[in-house]
Amino acid sequence: MLISFSDTIEGAQGYTPLGKIKAATGWHAAGADVRREGEWREAALQQLIRHAEDMQADAIVGVGYHVAETVGIEDSGVELQRIAATGVAVKLQRN
Repeated sequence: MLISFSDTIEGAQGYTPLGKIKAATGWHAAGADVRREGEWREAALQQLIRHAEDMQADAIVGVGYHVAETVGIEDSGVELQRIAATGVAVKLQRN
Protein backbone atom coordinates (compact mmCIF):
# COMPACT_ATOMS: atom_id res chain seq x y z
CA MET A 1 0.00 0.00 0.00
CA LEU A 2 1.45 3.34 -1.05
CA ILE A 3 0.93 6.21 1.38
CA SER A 4 1.18 9.91 0.52
CA PHE A 5 0.77 12.85 2.85
CA SER A 6 0.18 15.04 -0.22
CA ASP A 7 -2.31 14.64 -3.06
CA THR A 8 0.24 13.05 -5.39
CA ILE A 9 2.05 9.75 -5.63
CA GLU A 10 5.58 9.96 -6.95
CA GLY A 11 6.01 7.96 -10.14
CA ALA A 12 2.28 7.30 -10.61
CA GLN A 13 0.61 8.22 -13.91
CA GLY A 14 -2.56 9.19 -12.06
CA TYR A 15 -5.27 7.69 -9.93
CA THR A 16 -9.01 7.33 -9.45
CA PRO A 17 -10.39 8.29 -6.02
CA LEU A 18 -12.44 5.53 -4.38
CA GLY A 19 -13.55 7.52 -1.36
CA LYS A 20 -12.57 9.28 1.83
CA ILE A 21 -11.58 7.00 4.68
CA LYS A 22 -11.02 7.51 8.40
CA ALA A 23 -9.71 5.35 11.24
CA ALA A 24 -9.02 6.03 14.90
CA THR A 25 -7.03 4.55 17.76
CA GLY A 26 -8.49 3.22 20.96
CA TRP A 27 -8.99 5.60 23.86
CA HIS A 28 -5.95 6.81 25.79
CA ALA A 29 -5.27 9.47 28.40
CA ALA A 30 -5.16 12.92 26.84
CA GLY A 31 -1.69 14.46 26.95
CA ALA A 32 -0.36 11.74 29.23
CA ASP A 33 2.68 10.66 27.25
CA VAL A 34 3.59 12.62 24.12
CA ARG A 35 6.41 10.14 23.45
CA ARG A 36 3.71 7.61 22.49
CA GLU A 37 2.04 9.91 19.95
CA GLY A 38 4.01 8.22 17.16
CA GLU A 39 2.68 4.82 18.26
CA TRP A 40 -0.91 6.13 18.24
CA ARG A 41 -0.44 7.67 14.79
CA GLU A 42 1.00 4.39 13.50
CA ALA A 43 -1.94 2.44 14.96
CA ALA A 44 -4.41 4.79 13.27
CA LEU A 45 -2.50 4.52 9.98
CA GLN A 46 -2.57 0.72 10.12
CA GLN A 47 -6.36 0.83 10.58
CA LEU A 48 -6.60 3.26 7.66
CA ILE A 49 -4.59 0.88 5.48
CA ARG A 50 -6.96 -1.99 6.36
CA HIS A 51 -9.94 0.15 5.27
CA ALA A 52 -8.21 0.98 1.98
CA GLU A 53 -7.37 -2.69 1.39
CA ASP A 54 -11.03 -3.59 1.96
CA MET A 55 -11.85 -1.16 -0.88
CA GLN A 56 -9.15 -2.79 -3.05
CA ALA A 57 -7.24 0.49 -3.18
CA ASP A 58 -3.64 0.68 -4.33
CA ALA A 59 -2.76 3.77 -2.31
CA ILE A 60 -3.94 6.40 0.15
CA VAL A 61 -3.37 10.09 -0.61
CA GLY A 62 -3.78 13.18 1.53
CA VAL A 63 -3.10 11.33 4.79
CA GLY A 64 -3.47 13.50 7.87
CA TYR A 65 -3.85 13.09 11.63
CA HIS A 66 -5.95 14.85 14.25
CA VAL A 67 -7.51 14.30 17.67
CA ALA A 68 -10.78 12.60 16.74
CA GLU A 69 -12.64 12.90 20.01
CA THR A 70 -12.10 13.85 23.61
CA VAL A 71 -14.15 12.54 26.52
CA GLY A 72 -14.17 14.81 29.54
CA ILE A 73 -13.22 13.96 33.08
CA GLU A 74 -16.85 14.09 34.20
CA ASP A 75 -17.68 11.13 31.93
CA SER A 76 -14.77 8.83 32.71
CA GLY A 77 -12.78 10.21 35.64
CA VAL A 78 -9.85 10.85 33.26
CA GLU A 79 -9.75 12.97 30.13
CA LEU A 80 -9.49 10.54 27.20
CA GLN A 81 -8.85 11.06 23.51
CA ARG A 82 -8.47 9.16 20.25
CA ILE A 83 -6.13 9.96 17.37
CA ALA A 84 -7.60 9.68 13.87
CA ALA A 85 -5.98 9.25 10.48
CA THR A 86 -7.83 10.36 7.37
CA GLY A 87 -7.14 10.15 3.66
CA VAL A 88 -8.54 9.22 0.27
CA ALA A 89 -8.31 5.63 -0.96
CA VAL A 90 -7.31 5.54 -4.63
CA LYS A 91 -6.83 3.09 -7.48
CA LEU A 92 -3.69 3.77 -9.50
CA GLN A 93 -3.99 4.07 -13.28
CA ARG A 94 -2.24 1.30 -15.15
CA ASN A 95 -0.52 1.67 -18.50
